[in-house]
Amino acid sequence: MAPELHYQIIINRVAELQNEATTYRRVREAEKTRERGGHHRLRASLGKFRSQ
Repeated sequence: MAPELHYQIIINRVAELQNEATTYRRVREAEKTRERGGHHRLRASLGKFRSQ
């Protein structure tokens, strides 16, 4: 394999891995946001019961 071709393959693979990492990070952030939202809803519902 020519060095230029090998270098291009490495560059493409690095770009793919960076895209995968970005996607994974976004998914994790969305999961954390959903978890926080769930806790907030739970506290809000408990607060409503206490005030009645």
